[in-house]
Amino acid sequence: MKYGAVLLVFLPAAAASLYLGGPPVFTFFAAAVALVYLAAAMGWATEVLASRAGPTVGGLLNATLGNAAEFIIALVGVRAGLTVVVKASLTGSILGNSLLVLGAAFVAGGLRHKEQKFNPRAASMGATLMVVAVSALLMPSLLHFVGRAGEISEHRLSLAISIVLLVAYGASIVFSLVTHRHAFPHHSDAPPARGKRFFWAVAILVLTTAGIVAAAEILVSVIEATAHTFGWGEVFIGVVVVAIAGNAAEHFAAVLVAWRNRMDLALTITQGSSMQIALLVAPLVVIISYVWPEPLDLIFTPLEVAAVALSMLIVSLITADGESNWFEGLLLLALYAIIAVTFFFAG
Repeated sequence: MKYGAVLLVFLPAAAASLYLGGPPVFTFFAAAVALVYLAAAMGWATEVLASRAGPTVGGLLNATLGNAAEFIIALVGVRAGLTVVVKASLTGSILGNSLLVLGAAFVAGGLRHKEQKFNPRAASMGATLMVVAVSALLMPSLLHFVGRAGEISEHRLSLAISIVLLVAYGASIVFSLVTHRHAFPHHSDAPPARGKRFFWAVAILVLTTAGIVAAAEILVSVIEATAHTFGWGEVFIGVVVVAIAGNAAEHFAAVLVAWRNRMDLALTITQGSSMQIALLVAPLVVIISYVWPEPLDLIFTPLEVAAVALSMLIVSLITADGESNWFEGLLLLALYAIIAVTFFFAG
């Protein structure tokens, strides 16, 4: 973050390029770089605000505010009618957090510490919730591809599933913070934020949220032109490019705490972010999208469903023992690279 302020020039540069009719490719990447820095700054601010809480509450707060970028991008995209890109970005966020961010955290922590331990019960609950989420993605898509429902029925099914997912997410919060609080780590080993540091964290959080809204508007407005220029498919640009830009907060926070040997918090951030995308952000976007002419549904491509299912499988296997090392992180990164390349060639 020391030299990150230099990247703030990219947001006004993207805005100027859009206003003056500059090259869409430059506008897109300038907005994407601005999103990366803004999301990372938001990650720092949420870590400061969460310093009074333990790994469970702190990770929940970090994941919630860290997903603000994805939520804003999704709403802006749906309003612009780019539902394919929006759904791909949601899928990409889950894949990015589960494989890319968690893999980078395992590698970073493993290079400094031979073996790192975390709460296997929390990891197991997160994996179980993600199985529920993947099932929610699979059911409407399966119904769509077997041709047993019309468009109206698919939208109604998506809306009904969104409500169920929100209830499941709310129940998971009650489980981890109320009824089974004793089973999850709540002690923080970080010094609590006080005085000016706390004030600056709040100020940065407000400013970065406003900046992310502006950057998302710019990014979405030139997505189609950029994709056409490079020959990228809408799904690829959503799954990989937009998702990586939006996940910068999780990258920054999870890798940082893993380097400090706080793997419970790192895992809570990554798993919590994936769960929130699937159980909170996506359902909320589906519900809110009904204020626009083209509402969002939960019909994903078979490749997207398969990729998310595979990522959940390997994450469940790797986290089952409550220990991590750099090689396991490398395996997660390898699978992410394979999936990203596959989406690239799929168009």
